[in-house]
Amino acid sequence: MTPMANIPPFIQRELEKLNELITPLMKKASKYGFWSLPLILISVFNLVTILFFIPDRQNMVLTIILYAVLGALGMALSKEAKHQRKEIQKISADYVISRIEKSDMASPSLKRKYTAMVKESPVLAINHFVKFLEAENRENQY
Repeated sequence: MTPMANIPPFIQRELEKLNELITPLMKKASKYGFWSLPLILISVFNLVTILFFIPDRQNMVLTIILYAVLGALGMALSKEAKHQRKEIQKISADYVISRIEKSDMASPSLKRKYTAMVKESPVLAINHFVKFLEAENRENQY
């Protein structure tokens, strides 16, 4: 059973729309993060080995440079993955705020409340969005 199985259809539809927006960035961030750690670990391990355990480092200058470049590449990928995750968070929060403001069924006070909550803590935007959708659905039923 998938985690989405217990979610009401009206929430599932909204989360799928959001997912369509952020999926490309999530793939990029995952790839960057996946490759950064091995590059950094290989570089650090080999540089430590060469610098501390191999007495004749004079012949290893190109190897040291190669591992340093690999480490730098790994760190750059790691930083880019972090940047992509921040962008995902920003896009998610912007989408949630936009959707809340466009709602015809929710009262203005409910919209203000949830918009403020999302702006206050964008990390929890999805949680606030789900609560908003539930509240919107309750208001719509009455």
